[in-house]
Amino acid sequence: MRTEPGRPSTSFASFLPTHIETDTTLRVKILDACGMTCTFCHNEGTPVVVDNRNRGLIPFQANGSSGRTSIYAATNGSNFLPSTIPPDEGFSHALRRLDENMGFTELHLTGGEPTLHPRLPELVSLATEQGYRVCMTSNGENGARQIPACAEAGLDRVNFSVFGTTPEELAQVQHERFRDRAKAAAKIEALRASIQACVEHRVRASANIVVLDHTHIERVHRLLDSYAPQLSVRLLNSLDHGQESVDAINEVLRQRGAVAEARRLTAGASGARTAYLIDGGARRIHVKWIRPVRLPTSCQGCRFNNDTDCQEGFYGLRLYRDRAGRYLVGVCLQRMDLCRPIDDFLSGPVSTEILRFRQADRGRLEADHRDSTTSPLTAHSKEGNPTT
Repeated sequence: MRTEPGRPSTSFASFLPTHIETDTTLRVKILDACGMTCTFCHNEGTPVVVDNRNRGLIPFQANGSSGRTSIYAATNGSNFLPSTIPPDEGFSHALRRLDENMGFTELHLTGGEPTLHPRLPELVSLATEQGYRVCMTSNGENGARQIPACAEAGLDRVNFSVFGTTPEELAQVQHERFRDRAKAAAKIEALRASIQACVEHRVRASANIVVLDHTHIERVHRLLDSYAPQLSVRLLNSLDHGQESVDAINEVLRQRGAVAEARRLTAGASGARTAYLIDGGARRIHVKWIRPVRLPTSCQGCRFNNDTDCQEGFYGLRLYRDRAGRYLVGVCLQRMDLCRPIDDFLSGPVSTEILRFRQADRGRLEADHRDSTTSPLTAHSKEGNPTT
């Protein structure tokens, strides 16, 4: 039967311990700049600024002279360009408003590439002082220089995105004009230095690797064999490559003799993952997958609301700052036309819908497992627990 990447079949899944956490993570796009040109990048739903800043408002280019891409930009209705978020009172106020009204406990910094933000440690400090646990997703371009100060400011975890384990592999997934082996080798060394900085400064580190198809299987094996077991490895399917990506992940698991250990489900959002023991139980690997989660009202009638076109489901809320300095809340990478200024979002029906949906979804997940005597259930919020 066809399943999500790495997800056991329904009959086997009922025997797995299942841990349920409630979504309290806010993703924040802190800048748009990035030194890579990965061909599958969604760029947090926004157009690439450098390719559109001298154009009229819309339509935006999804692909431009920079070589970077935003795979949904041509169809997601985005009507703004993002700007770099400064560590000032405006950002602090935005975080307070969303915490007070939506109950966020974790801030996940994204980009672009967050380590290129010139004031990244200040952003981390500002958020931790407000009680947020701060994490970020990074390709490691500038991490060796930024992570020590970020660790001192309270950075909890970095999810490193690994796009290649050799220069040839990394170059392969870049725009054709930028498939330069020497540059790719420098990027890989920067990533290694960033991971080492996390180890030295006691920042939790994980490696997220997107598996596009069967040609990427060997790079997963190299990643697992190259880094110490304390680096948590997580496999992600490519939203743009569909079933061939899913099949490749399942083949990796087969080749490593994976045995499913536990599942983590996030109530109120589509993110989920399954943990496996591999290599005869010597190591653990995680596979992230998407539950078919939809908001009960906002997603109804959406042209993407089907099993083929809706690739992420409702993954949680995202925060952006536009070039006029307004903070906008987004609910979907494929429907950026739904982004609203914070005040409009909080006073509108979608914020209430999301709060109610979190509670209802958690109730459904708990009910699915309550009567199972073979599947231990742990229910908790994200606060204080390992998360994606």
